[in-house]
Amino acid sequence: MIEVSVAILNYNGLSYLQKFLPGLIKNLPSCSEVVLIDNASSDNSVSWLKSEHPTIRLIELEENYGYAGGYNKGLEKLDSDYFLLLNSDVEIDSDFISPLLTKIKSDKRIVSVQPKILAQKQKDTFEYAGASGGMMDYLGYPFCRGRIFDHCEKDRAQYDDAIEIFWASGAAFLVKAELFKRFGGFDVDYFAHMEEIDLCWRFKNAGYIVMVEPISTVYHVGGGTLDYQNPKKTFLNFRNALHTILKNQGGLKLIWAFPFRLMLDGVAGFRFLLQGEFSNFWAIVKAHWSTFFALAKILRKRKKIENIRLEHNISDKPNLTGLFNKSIIWQYFIKKNKTYNQL
Repeated sequence: MIEVSVAILNYNGLSYLQKFLPGLIKNLPSCSEVVLIDNASSDNSVSWLKSEHPTIRLIELEENYGYAGGYNKGLEKLDSDYFLLLNSDVEIDSDFISPLLTKIKSDKRIVSVQPKILAQKQKDTFEYAGASGGMMDYLGYPFCRGRIFDHCEKDRAQYDDAIEIFWASGAAFLVKAELFKRFGGFDVDYFAHMEEIDLCWRFKNAGYIVMVEPISTVYHVGGGTLDYQNPKKTFLNFRNALHTILKNQGGLKLIWAFPFRLMLDGVAGFRFLLQGEFSNFWAIVKAHWSTFFALAKILRKRKKIENIRLEHNISDKPNLTGLFNKSIIWQYFIKKNKTYNQL
């Protein structure tokens, strides 16, 4: 019986599939299957998979729907109990699924679990996209145990405890399939970046628990689709962050937190300008204007999210565990606290 569908979203990722898929297959527990969701790749990904791994289930999409839309469309065709969303640029050298499955089954309130994520090219160092669990400051800035902004710590087992977090990384994201679908999956307007944070925040507002289980470890290349300093990635991150805050932040807090966040985004933009990174500065400007033009649509989403929460919540109060009640910008840039343990 298949409990876990390991879903890999692919877009022109032939080299990653060739390099990392064999390790995943080798370490796959019997309760799991691998499913490749292809976002209309123009390389030889699909033909290679059909030739080299004909037993792997393949879902071919007619166009590139991005991370959010691609997963939504692919996962709706699956009926397993759990989805494990795995980036194609993740190296697997052990059975990392079983510990995650054990953890998510240990408490009915747990909706999602991530493994410890280390850098594939520096395996003693935490990787940007998730590290040992995602956190959030009170202005909606995400950070991780093991990674704050661009500073990634060495892994010295300092974050090897399984704890509740605020968001789980989309690079290796185990989630209860039924709740993923009930809560509407990812927001397809995000296209890519921060959609897992948005979804976890919706889960948390309904009282659910998100965990990290560091017994399970994977190695992520990172920046496989867009480099971390790519202006398009800057645009998506800043725009999607604003959308996430508008959709999920409590009403009274939103009134002052959102304008403050806009101001801090402006500071980040001028920092890019002073560094001569004009394209990244312009990406933030475009992210803000895009949000203003989409405001009515975002507020309609907020109402829909609230209705879903009322229908499926397990608590009348949001679960705020993992929400850092200070400014991570102040801690990092002013107080020079570069590691999670210094916060």
